[in-house]
Amino acid sequence: MSVAAPEKAPAQPPTGSPPERRALPKWLLLLGVIGIWVAIWLITKGNDTLTLAGPERTDIHNWLNDRRDGLIAGRETNPVMQVTGLFADWLSGAVEWLQSLISAPDLPRPVPQIGWLGVVALAAWGAYAIATWRIALLVAVAFLSFGLLGYWAVAMDTLIITFLAVAITLVIGLPLAVLMGVNKVATTLITPVLDLLQTMPTFVYLAPLALFFGLGPSTAVVCTLLYALPPVIRIAAVGIRSVSSTTLEATDSIGQTRWQRLNKVQLPMAKRTIIVGINQSIMAALSMVTIAAFIDGPGLGKPVIEALQSLQVGRAFVAGLCIVIMAIMLDRTVTAASEQSERLVRGGGRDVAKHRITLGILGVVALALLYVSRSYFWAAEFPNDLNFGPGLAAQVDSATDRVTSTLDGATEALKDQVTYLLLNPMQDLLANSPWWLAAAAILAISSLLGGSVAAASTAICLAGIYLMDVWHNAMITLTMTLVATLLVMLLAVVFGVWMARSKRADGIIRPVLDAGQTLPPFVYLIPVLGLFGPTRFTAIMAAVVYAAPPAIKLVADGVKQVSPTTVEAATAAGSNAWQIISKVQLPMARSSLVLAANQGLLYVLSMVVIGGLVGGGALGYDVVFGFSRGEMFGKGLAAAFAIVLLGIMLDRITVRAATKSMDFNTKHTRSLLRRPVSI
Repeated sequence: MSVAAPEKAPAQPPTGSPPERRALPKWLLLLGVIGIWVAIWLITKGNDTLTLAGPERTDIHNWLNDRRDGLIAGRETNPVMQVTGLFADWLSGAVEWLQSLISAPDLPRPVPQIGWLGVVALAAWGAYAIATWRIALLVAVAFLSFGLLGYWAVAMDTLIITFLAVAITLVIGLPLAVLMGVNKVATTLITPVLDLLQTMPTFVYLAPLALFFGLGPSTAVVCTLLYALPPVIRIAAVGIRSVSSTTLEATDSIGQTRWQRLNKVQLPMAKRTIIVGINQSIMAALSMVTIAAFIDGPGLGKPVIEALQSLQVGRAFVAGLCIVIMAIMLDRTVTAASEQSERLVRGGGRDVAKHRITLGILGVVALALLYVSRSYFWAAEFPNDLNFGPGLAAQVDSATDRVTSTLDGATEALKDQVTYLLLNPMQDLLANSPWWLAAAAILAISSLLGGSVAAASTAICLAGIYLMDVWHNAMITLTMTLVATLLVMLLAVVFGVWMARSKRADGIIRPVLDAGQTLPPFVYLIPVLGLFGPTRFTAIMAAVVYAAPPAIKLVADGVKQVSPTTVEAATAAGSNAWQIISKVQLPMARSSLVLAANQGLLYVLSMVVIGGLVGGGALGYDVVFGFSRGEMFGKGLAAAFAIVLLGIMLDRITVRAATKSMDFNTKHTRSLLRRPVSI
């Protein structure tokens, strides 16, 4: 039996009028473009691929080298270089002072002003002051673990760069967030800048900023604050804009000024969201600090890079473990401080008087331990006999050898299947096509997926990549990015649908994904390197693991938002679980799938570039090579620009495709609701 509202019969076309022509399905057009591409490729492959050998340079690369040399030579007279030089000197001085305080000898004193015991005591006391005793214990254990693993000084350097960068980020970012929250014009002007900063892979920040600020701590701070700036601005601005319009109208009715409304209503009500933005900025800063080791930035990134370059998995694991511990500590501390503040505002939480007494007593203890750390050598420099890092590294190396020997067949089979069935054919098509053929095909595909706007952006980006004279390596990087994104989306659909349809699965998997998103990208390279060795496949698998968590969560949330009424209607019509997933939930969550692909592409591109360090090659290798060899700076900078253009191109295509998918979803939902429901 069918229950449906009566519908009018569609109007019939006038007699003799030509029948309406239906547009070809988009997937059929895409297949047609790819088919034509393959047909021409079979005839022309290997010609006009614009391949360059590793040390080979072109005119544009030499021109960039000359511009670099000119800027360096004119450092004393160029006003821009003078300003950046002064800022770099100030930052270097601030970092050196903080290092002499907690991580490096303050000569002629052979140890820092505050020894490890004093630092641990003060950090735990501060954590208790803003959060709870559990967080204070977590902080104390985390700080002690840095010393026990043998990386006390470099861990302190990482925290110095992170907190200095985040402090400057908040000084710049929070006023801009307020401006975006109350002014639409400011939002329009600032948003494209934030889009660019978030589209650029982390590697790309390094070369141009090193040119203006030099190598060392100053550039590490500048890179870190720029990378950490977008999250706090975006999230805080959203929090301010999300304050109820009814509340704002009520404040206006009692005669409050705009400043009073902002200070007494909008900011307090957006406080929780703002703290989330600060937390995200801290995580972004920690991620960039480790990568800044490529430009001689101090911190944990240096031992990780050295270990990866020498294929010392155990040593890389120990240094990476310190980064993981630091990320968890910072994330949990900021989150707990936010929750505690919220409880106090609502009148709940701890006994304030008792807390103040306990805080005072612990403060006295912390000051006493601080005095001990300044007076006794054993409390100032972490004891070497408590360094368990080398032993743990040896155990990890041994375990890695056992695991790789046990799983050698499986890992080799996986690598061979993906390489020979997917990676090699796609790379052969993209990188060994004549440049004009690959450009035309990519342009046609972008037009079909994202329309004329995406096609225009693609044309500009492809022209820029061509002018940078790194076309062949850019196509190899694009191949690796697309293959990794395909694998990411496969995982995202499987696990996302499972999480959306099972609360138990969601409860188990989501915390793992949340934890995965707090880890800096370097950490993902270490276990994958141990399993697969230094190859381009290692870069791809690390990118898959790095990009999967956000993509899975986007798909899960998108499928969850499908109307339960529609799912119930499909169930009542006799559809089985597979039919509901494939014909109802996934089609109606299409926009979420495209957004997941967008985020997956950007995460993957960022990691694939870093993968140049472990055999990924292509543009990532060019950037690393440009850092290590002065005469290759121009080619490395050109590769960095090409990476940015790839990111912008992929972002524009997927964003436009997502916009079109949202329109499709609206029409698709309406069509489903007009169908009769069988019962």
